[in-house]
Amino acid sequence: MFEGLFQPSHLLVILLIVMIIFGPGKLPEVGAAIGRSIHEFRHSVRDATAEGGAESSGTAMRELFSRPTQQQ
Repeated sequence: MFEGLFQPSHLLVILLIVMIIFGPGKLPEVGAAIGRSIHEFRHSVRDATAEGGAESSGTAMRELFSRPTQQQ
């Protein structure tokens, strides 16, 4: 059903629509903003895993769900 979804002609149409919406002058700014967002996200993930933040939250979630529930 979705075979060939992103063919070169489809990508050209998408690029044309993006250029019409943002204009050629704004595209570098939009690209830079997306790049900064991705960089900051990767940096945050790297810091969280280095500090053990991801492990501690995962451990807390496991403990929360492994407790027997009290029925009233």
